[in-house]
Order: sequence, then structure tokens, then C-alpha cells
Amino acid sequence: MTQYAEKVITAQPMPNKILLGPGPSMAHPRVLQAMMQSMIGYLDPDFIEVLDEISGHLKNVYKTNQSTLAIPGTGSAGMEAGLSSLLEPGDKVIMCIYGFFCERMVEMGERIGANVIPIRAEWGAPFPEELLEEEIKKHSDVKLVTAIHGETSTGIAQPLEGISKIAKQHDALFMVDAVTTFSGRNIEIDNWNIDYAYSASQKCLGAPPGLSPAVVSDRALETIRNRKTKPVSWYLDLELLCKYWGEERVYHHTAPVSMLYGINEALRIVMEEGLETRFERHRINAEALNAGLQAIGLNAVAPQGSRLEQITPVWIPDGVDDMEVRDMLLNEFSIELGRGLGDFSGKVWRVGLMGESSKQEYVLTFLSAIESILSRVGYEVAQGAAVAEATKIYNTYPGKKKS
Repeated sequence: MTQYAEKVITAQPMPNKILLGPGPSMAHPRVLQAMMQSMIGYLDPDFIEVLDEISGHLKNVYKTNQSTLAIPGTGSAGMEAGLSSLLEPGDKVIMCIYGFFCERMVEMGERIGANVIPIRAEWGAPFPEELLEEEIKKHSDVKLVTAIHGETSTGIAQPLEGISKIAKQHDALFMVDAVTTFSGRNIEIDNWNIDYAYSASQKCLGAPPGLSPAVVSDRALETIRNRKTKPVSWYLDLELLCKYWGEERVYHHTAPVSMLYGINEALRIVMEEGLETRFERHRINAEALNAGLQAIGLNAVAPQGSRLEQITPVWIPDGVDDMEVRDMLLNEFSIELGRGLGDFSGKVWRVGLMGESSKQEYVLTFLSAIESILSRVGYEVAQGAAVAEATKIYNTYPGKKKS
């Protein structure tokens, strides 16, 4: 035995945690079980049937007849695939900026040499459509407009139809980040004239991270085919990826077989629950969470009427240490809570209720835990107030599915 093999390390099972951060969320047991199926070749006819089923489910959830696929990689891969495939060096892209992940688009766009035109608006409020209308009129050749459906850093649910209409009036493509909202909030690709959208497997879908479910319009594909230069990324070239997922089945990459088994099972679960029922579950649990938090003086960042059901950022009370509270939640209650990003770093906590993490039992467990911790770190709360207010909300929806 060499010096490098003297110690055998035995892997220990990970302790169970309640994931109430911005992702990953809890994974459904059926999804984890599905991922244990036998390995198979990525061009095997049986596996092609899996891809076809995934594609069909994605069309249902995205409400589209356009090309659908699951890009290997996280949501950021879906973002980069869209920008690097749709944009060439020098192309003008107007980006609606109202949070941390909007800024990530700016950086990616600049790295590929696009002419990025950011329109920055207030964090914690919906993006004002009139800002886009005012800016786009200054340019005659805008190729792409981007927006985020659910800005995870601020908890804002952004209306998309108005932005899409403005983009189309100026003959621009429209790209949407649906990372936080896919399968948890309604999105209508075809009716809203969205040319490219992408999400992530680890949020509302209830699967592990590793895939970006996406949709590409016919117009977007035609734009990619007519490029003067090839996309800077071969691996994330949407035309090549769509050829593998389409009828041609042209080999492109070694597909992450186990992850695709998992996302297929996650999509089956979504369809079994029903989209409207699933959206309502997320809405009720978020309403109960907000009621409970407000009862103990924790105020949401996003205004009423513009709040995401999937992520609820709340302001940290003066004098309360951000990390101390999150560490206590994790160490004493096995609850993961999200921290603030960018401008909100150290100022907010982000509570995630997505997919398998959006359950009544988790909402009440978290509210009870945060009450206990806050009372010990010098912030006075009425014990039981948060749980009581949340319970009132649940009692107003008898028979409704909340978990």
C-alpha cells in the first residue's frame, strides 16, 4: 500500500435537511428512485422514448408547440446557451435589470462581445415597461430583449406580456429566465410570444440540479442558423442541441442519462398533480408564510401583488445578525435559509417554497423555528404568533392541496 492509499475513507450518509433556500429544493423520492435505473446508451431506442416523453411534458408545462429540450447543466447553462447562440459579437441586446440574476445576463452578454444595453431599475419592484419602450426607440437594430420571470434575489414576479409586446413591435427576439417559476407559476410561451426560455431542474420541479429545461422558438432557431459566425460555445449551441432532441437525433454529447430519468419522473409528478393545482399550492403556502412573517414584524421585500410564490425575501431586523440566525436554523433545526445577494447582501433572508419544499408542514416548522431563534438573539416576538397567523390562512382554504 502506498502512502496515498493508507487511509480508507468510508462515505457517510448525508443528514436530512429541510431546504428552504433559493435552491436546490427538496427532491421527490420518486425522482431519486428513478435515477437509480439501469444505465443505457444515449441513442438507444428505449432512451429516445424517454427523451420524447420529456419533450412532450415540457411542451405542456411551457404551453408551447415549439422545440423543447433539457440542456445539460444548471440554469446558468440555459442562460449562457441562449445568449451565446442568439447573439453574435456586436449584436445589440437590451437587458431589463432589476436584480442580481439580471446582472449575470449582462456579464455573459459582454463576455461574448455583444453590444449590451442594460436598463437598470429599482431592486424590489417590477421592471417598468415604459423604460424599455423609451430605450428601444433609440435603436433601429435591437436583436434581443431579455427579462427574468421570477427574480430570485428580490422575490419579484415580473409580468412578461407587455415587455414581449414592445420587443415584437421592434422586431426583436425575446428571451426569458424561468429558472424559479417553471412548473410553479404560469408561463405561456406561445401566447406571450417568447422566443427562448430556460429553467433549472432543482427548483419547482423537485429534481437534483444538473439540467436546464428549455424551449426554443422556430424564429430563434432560424436566427441561429443564419448567423454569420458560429456560436462561441460548441457545447451550448442551441441548434446542435435541438438536432439531438429533434427528429434528426444527431449525436452531440453524452447525455446525462440518470438526470434525464429523474427529470422525466419529476415532470410526470407535475402532470399528475395538475398545473393549476400546483400553482395554487405554491400560492397558498406563500400566503401563509407571508402572514406568519408579518405577524412577527418581518416584512417582505416585494410589494403585495408583485410577490413570487416561490421565493420570499424578507428584511432582516435591525441589530439581528444574518449569519448567526441562518447558522442556528441549520445547526439546531436542519433548515437551510437563503442569504441576500448583491445589493441585498446581509440585508435580507430568502425563504424558498418551491416544488417539494412548498409544503404546509415546512412552512409551520420554519415559522416556529424562526420565532424561537429571534427571541434568543434579542428580537422580541410574541411566541406562537407566526404559526397562528399562518394557520388562519390554511383554515380559509379547506380541502385545498397545500403539500
